[in-house]
Amino acid sequence: MNRTDRLHALSEELRRAGPRGRTAERLARWLEVSTRTIKRDVAALQQAGLPIWATSGPGGGYVLDAAATLPPVNLTPAQAVAVAVALAGAEDAPFAADGRAALEKVLDVLGPTARQEAERLGGRVWVRARQHTRPGPAAVVEEALVRRRVAAITYRDGTGRVSRRRVEPQLVARTQGRWYVLAWCRARDAPRWFRWDRIEAADLTTETAPERDPAVFGTPPADAHAVRRPTI
Repeated sequence: MNRTDRLHALSEELRRAGPRGRTAERLARWLEVSTRTIKRDVAALQQAGLPIWATSGPGGGYVLDAAATLPPVNLTPAQAVAVAVALAGAEDAPFAADGRAALEKVLDVLGPTARQEAERLGGRVWVRARQHTRPGPAAVVEEALVRRRVAAITYRDGTGRVSRRRVEPQLVARTQGRWYVLAWCRARDAPRWFRWDRIEAADLTTETAPERDPAVFGTPPADAHAVRRPTI
């Protein structure tokens, strides 16, 4: 999640919290960043004119003034639950943090009756937790993909060998129950599939990653498809 998206998600989460507010620690865990980053982001939102103030004492945190409202959205309770089901079944997926922020935004703008119905329906759909967890460096890799930047990653291959390399993330794909980052490897000067959960560390660079033809990473199976198709 890049900084612009994170600032938006932060403001929406504070709207959802209402007068209860949110602590910097809770916001940091939710957005997968440090508390220092949260404090800087809150300061930026305040400078932009968003009415946020800090509360002191036990359970204190940040509170957004009730005057800051959300625009209406036309979603049914079933549609909201469909989003929740998709997210709950893919907690280790790319952009999971953005997805959680989007879901809370959807629920916040439902009317009281629709929100209650969405909660009722959601309570009747159960999923089992995935065995694979979301890797710590995921947010950096996602940002590199969104901003088209080169990332410096620490990667452990199938034999246990650890290497540090600069890569150009181009695609993410799920196959055989695991997520992969498809990237151009600068060290090998060739396309590579990096398993999501084997990326041990990642740093975003300022270097722009050039566009690569997706075909260099192989032909996808006939039953594979993008999560969204481009519209004209």
